[in-house]
Amino acid sequence: MSEMATAPAELAEEPRVKTMPTWRVILRMVRYRLWLWIGNLLSMIVLTVFWQLPALLMRQFFNLLTDQAPAGPNLWTLVALLFAFELARDLGFLGLISTNVPFFVHTMTLLRKNLLRHILKRPGASALPDSPGEAVSRFRGDVFEIPLFALWINDSLGLLLFGVVAIVMMLNINTSITLTALAPFLLVGIISNAAMTRIEKYRRMSRRATGIVTGFIGEIFGAVQAVKVATAEEGVIAHFKGLNDERRRVSLKDRLFNEVLNALFRNSVNLGTGVILILAAQAIRSGTFTIGDLAMFVYYLDGINELTTFAGLLVARYKQIGVSVERMGRLMEGAPPEALAEFSPIHLDGNLPCIPYALKGENDQLRVLEANRLTYHFPGSPNGIEDISLRLERGSFTVITGRVGSGKTTLLRVLLGLLPMDSGEICWNGERLETPGDFFVPPRSAYTAQVPRLFSDTLRDNLLMGLEPDEERLREAVRLAVLETDLSGFQQGLETMVGPKGVKLSGGQIQRMAAARMFLRQPELLVFDDLSSALDVETEHTLWERVFELRGATSLVVSHRKAALRRADRIIVLKDGQVEAEGRLEELLETCEEMQRLWRGEGEKSDTPHA
Repeated sequence: MSEMATAPAELAEEPRVKTMPTWRVILRMVRYRLWLWIGNLLSMIVLTVFWQLPALLMRQFFNLLTDQAPAGPNLWTLVALLFAFELARDLGFLGLISTNVPFFVHTMTLLRKNLLRHILKRPGASALPDSPGEAVSRFRGDVFEIPLFALWINDSLGLLLFGVVAIVMMLNINTSITLTALAPFLLVGIISNAAMTRIEKYRRMSRRATGIVTGFIGEIFGAVQAVKVATAEEGVIAHFKGLNDERRRVSLKDRLFNEVLNALFRNSVNLGTGVILILAAQAIRSGTFTIGDLAMFVYYLDGINELTTFAGLLVARYKQIGVSVERMGRLMEGAPPEALAEFSPIHLDGNLPCIPYALKGENDQLRVLEANRLTYHFPGSPNGIEDISLRLERGSFTVITGRVGSGKTTLLRVLLGLLPMDSGEICWNGERLETPGDFFVPPRSAYTAQVPRLFSDTLRDNLLMGLEPDEERLREAVRLAVLETDLSGFQQGLETMVGPKGVKLSGGQIQRMAAARMFLRQPELLVFDDLSSALDVETEHTLWERVFELRGATSLVVSHRKAALRRADRIIVLKDGQVEAEGRLEELLETCEEMQRLWRGEGEKSDTPHA
C-alpha cells in the first residue's frame, strides 16, 4: 500500500511535464464539436440580448408611473412585450441545455479515450507515474474542467455583449454616475488578477490530496485480507484519518479562497448600487435623471456584476485548468504533448464498431524464438536481470526456475515487452522484434501472470474478453485447463458471476481460468508464470498432460514445482538475476548446486529482491 508510507503532513510537489499549452487544448475541444459550441454561443447571445430588453421596459414603466415618459407604448403593451421577451429567453435556455450536455459528453469522452489509449501504450508491467487514485482523479475532475471552460467562454462573450450595450446606454444617460458606479468592478478585477498564483497553488494541492485519498481507499479494498491478518485495522484507520485531515485542510484553502473572490465579485454590485443611489438623488432633483433611469441602472449593474464575476472566475479557472492539463500530461508520460487533444471517433451513437481479432497467418507460426543478452535494471536500483540468453524451438517445454527474487518474472516481462529492456535483442523466426510488447499478443503469444486478473463479470465473458463466442472452442479450453469438474459445480455454469478480481473463486480456479483464456486463443507460444502454484498435485499433473496434447504448442514456464521440472525439455536456473546453469533435470541435479538446493526445497525463500 504505497500511500500508507506517505506522511500526510505535507504534500510533495509533483514534477512538471511538458504539455500542450492550455489555450490550445481548449481550442482543440471547441474545434472537435464546433457546431455544438457555436449553437451554444448563439443561444447565449439570444439570452443576453433579450436580457437587455426588460431594463428598457422597466425604465419606460417607471417613467409612465411618474409621468416622465414621452409618448409611446402604454402599460399593457409593456406587459405583453415583457411576456414575449421572457418566452424568447426560455428558448435561449433551451438552446443552452440542448448544446451543453452533448458538448460535455463528447469532449470529455475524447479526452478520456486519449488518456486511456496512451496509458495502455506503456509497457504492461510499468507502474503508472502516480497512484491509481491519482489516475481516477484525473479521469474524473481534471477532464471535466476543459469543456466547462470552453462553455464558460460563451457565457463570458454573452455577458460581454450585455455589458458593452449596458455601459453605452448608461453613459448616454449620465456619464459621471456611470463611471463612478463602475469603479468597484474595476477594483475587484485588479484584486482577482493579483490572486492568480495562489489560486493555482491551492488547486494543485487540493487535486493531489484528493488523488492520494482515492488511491488509499482503492488499495485498502484490495488488501482487506492482509490488513485483517496483520490486525492492522486501527493503524489503517488512523492513517486514513490523517490523509483525510490533510485533504480537508488543503481543500478548505482552495474552496475558501475561491469563495472569498466570489464574494468580492458578488458584493461589488451592492457598492455600485449604493453609489448610484447617492449620486442619483441630486440628479433626480435637478431633473436630469428619472426614476426609470434609476431602475434601469440598478438592473444593468446586476448584469455588469455577472460579467465582472465571470471574467474574474474565468481567469482564475484558466490557471486551474493549466494544473489539470499538466496532471493529465503526467499521466500520459512519454506521449507527445498534442496527444491529449488528438481527434478520433468516440462512437457514442449507433452500434459499437467491431473489434477485429487477428487470424493466425503463416508468418505468425513459431519455428524458433531467440533472446540474446537481455538486460534490465529497475529504475534507481541494481536489481533486475543481466546478460540472459535463451532459445525456444517449436513444440518445446522450457522451465525457468530459481529462488524467490532471482529474476524469473522479470525475465518473462522483459522478453514479452512488458518491461523495456536496457539492452539485448529478441528474434522471432530469425527476425528481430523492435517492439516486443506489440508483437507478443494472440495469436502469436499468450501470457498468464503470477496473479491473474479476472473481472467482475461472468465466467464466459472473462474467457472470451471480446472474442466471438464459439461453444466448441470454449469447451475445449475449459477441458485443457482442467476446469470441467469445477464448472459442473457452478449452478449457472459459464454464466456464473465471479465477483471483483474473481473473489468467488479459489486461487487454483482463478489460475486455471486464466489458463483457459490462453488456450481459447490458440497461441503459438504459451507463457505461464508459476501457473500451478495453487494447484494440488493431481490437478497439476493433469494440466501438464493436457498442455502436452496441444500439437505444436511451445511453452515457457516459470515454476519450482517438480511436476513441471520433470517434464521440461530444458531448465534455465537463475540466481541473482543471471543464468546460473541450464540443461535437463538429470544433468542439473548432478552438476548444479543451486538446482540441488531448489529440488530439496531450500531455495523457495530469499530476501534477494530481483523479481
